Amino acid sequence: MRHWRTGIAVSVGSVLLLGWLVTVAAGGELFTTTHAFLISPIGLVLLFGWSVAFLYHLCNGVRHLAWDAGYGFEIGSAARSGYAVLAATVLLTAMTWLYVSLI
Repeated sequence: MRHWRTGIAVSVGSVLLLGWLVTVAAGGELFTTTHAFLISPIGLVLLFGWSVAFLYHLCNGVRHLAWDAGYGFEIGSAARSGYAVLAATVLLTAMTWLYVSLI
């Protein structure tokens, strides 16, 4: 996965979530239809994909901040930080969806 690809996915997903917030404000039938779509299997897959892209982009952004500060340019360090980004993404995604499923 590339950092810029997840940035595009996050941007598109954020626009869709903004549309959902508009339907919350509008209420009525529009909200009911949108909510029904979001809790459908397709909607949940899209939300899950957005959350993975968001959390990967966030973790990789922290990695880039470390690089901007001059840390982690050695080959071994760069490889370890890449794996750390993937592990953090999996852990944060699991924690997020566990929390969502409990509420």
